Amino acid sequence: MKQSSWPKYLRRGPMELVACVLIALGIVMLLQPFAMFFFTWSFVTTLLGAAMFMVVSKFPD
Repeated sequence: MKQSSWPKYLRRGPMELVACVLIALGIVMLLQPFAMFFFTWSFVTTLLGAAMFMVVSKFPD
């Protein structure tokens, strides 16, 4: 099999993990009752993670 020229940190596995962490972080920010700042940015964080997941799922393994 041909070796990919992509750097290891830009492969699908690590980047999907980062996207999943962003989604989880956004949900935690949404559900916490302490800081309005986190609640305010929770939707943007979750949306960014979901969009990132859709893009990096096309990256090579």
